[in-house]
Amino acid sequence: MLKFTLPPSPAMIRAGHQEVLLVANADLREPANVTCWPTQQGYEQKLQAALEKLGYRIKRAHPIHADRGHGFISSQKEGSDLFAAIDPDAPVIVLLTAWQYSHHIAPSLAHHRGPLLLLANFDGTWPGLVGMLCMAGTLTSLGTSYSRLWSESFDDEPFYQGLNTWLRDGRLCHKTSYLRDIAPTHPLMASPAGQIGREAGEYILRHKAIIGLFDTFCMGMINGVFPQQALVNAGIPLESLSQSALLVEMARVPDSLREQCLAWYELRGMQFDFGADGARSLTRKQVLEQCAMMIAMARFVRRFGLAAVGVQYQQGLKDCCAASDFAEGALGNAERFPIPDELGEIIWPGKAIPCINEVDMGSAIPQVMMWRLLDGLGLPAETTLHDIRWGGEYQGAFYWDLEISGAVPFAHLKGGIAGATGYRQPAMFFPYGGSTIAGQGKAGRFIWARAHYEGIGVVMHMGTGTAVELPDDEFERRRRATNYEWPLLNAVLDGIGRDDLMAGHQSNHLTLAYVQQDLLGEVFQAFVAQALTLGIHVRAAGSAVELLAGART
Repeated sequence: MLKFTLPPSPAMIRAGHQEVLLVANADLREPANVTCWPTQQGYEQKLQAALEKLGYRIKRAHPIHADRGHGFISSQKEGSDLFAAIDPDAPVIVLLTAWQYSHHIAPSLAHHRGPLLLLANFDGTWPGLVGMLCMAGTLTSLGTSYSRLWSESFDDEPFYQGLNTWLRDGRLCHKTSYLRDIAPTHPLMASPAGQIGREAGEYILRHKAIIGLFDTFCMGMINGVFPQQALVNAGIPLESLSQSALLVEMARVPDSLREQCLAWYELRGMQFDFGADGARSLTRKQVLEQCAMMIAMARFVRRFGLAAVGVQYQQGLKDCCAASDFAEGALGNAERFPIPDELGEIIWPGKAIPCINEVDMGSAIPQVMMWRLLDGLGLPAETTLHDIRWGGEYQGAFYWDLEISGAVPFAHLKGGIAGATGYRQPAMFFPYGGSTIAGQGKAGRFIWARAHYEGIGVVMHMGTGTAVELPDDEFERRRRATNYEWPLLNAVLDGIGRDDLMAGHQSNHLTLAYVQQDLLGEVFQAFVAQALTLGIHVRAAGSAVELLAGART
């Protein structure tokens, strides 16, 4: 007779009367966890005080490890073991004050039956609110029920009301009326702009827009890894590439070509903050390696007929070479060092090559769509994603701080190439360094979007916004409150308040492209029609929906 034996299970972790279990999830990289731990401790104390006022207390579901210097969950195995011991019906608060790898605990949260609250501090120091938006988008795509809450201080009235509601009801709902579903039969489809969008969409469906990604899972973003059928249905299939192949191709780039590339950017005014100690400072060697990466990436674009390219980089390559940021930002710019293929022919001369930062497929979809549409209209076609990093009021208006972790196309910066400074990537994230492309985001109007998936269906939130150039002292204050080495764009999202976006957005990212004011309405109409043609469920955000009502037939 068969005898089946399982390893013994640990003692069950339960919540007592008026008690809530606390889980702290964070980075895979231990130096980041150690650096961010003091902030987490401070907010855990604030949460304990808030719960006590409401007659509850928190019980930490996992220990603080003095030998590791923090009390975060920092791997999927650690998270899985933890939730194997947690009472599946217990109320759980996941407190997020730093960047977190969602896959550490999301597969376990998908099986958890008890009330679940994602709670974030609204602070720029470490990207806790960014991590919460990533986890929220991940759980949405996994079909998991959850609630979300955020606060700057953990002692304001909206925070107490939200927390009390969740404690009482086991769920917390927010208004998301800023999002409006757009039917595939919307009258805009019959307008001239709609016709342009249909043609752009039909071209993609017929010819395909292949996205080439060097490894496809970055920083725990389950919400950035789409089902293959979802991509195929939208005409945007994946060419799966290996980062090891990228290293091989980089090694083939001769030193002379690397030097020409770097000299090209220095001649056009980009400043590099070079130092002598490569462990802490940016060096020419690091940037030359990034030039080799840029050239190698472009050659893969030519070789595989790609519509866009992206590098996972934050794991794997970070321990092999300089970070990919300079390569991605420079590739994504139309004004670019002329990159020859192996036969000497220049690759995509005068055209931006869309770069899928952090291999986020939810950004890849709108980026290749935007590029196809804008290039076909003869308009600048540079695109990028940004983290929804932080935000605050200035002279009575709320401005988002949108900040990508390294680089944007030069065309998105005030002053272009000459307005860019290259700083070393922070050593806590990138041991081999590499240059960022830092600067102030230029003023102007833009279209933004981000796709997520529900089942195998693609859903896209789409809107418009205004980038502003804040005064120098205010811009500098915001830079120093986040990551100084990274490019920062300050913006207003049309018809969308801070709490609207926090309540309804399904990603830590926004993808955007600049469009001049007099063309914004028609381009947005065409963009919506393009998405509907690709079978994407469109949700127009904020006052952008008003642009659709004005479509000329």
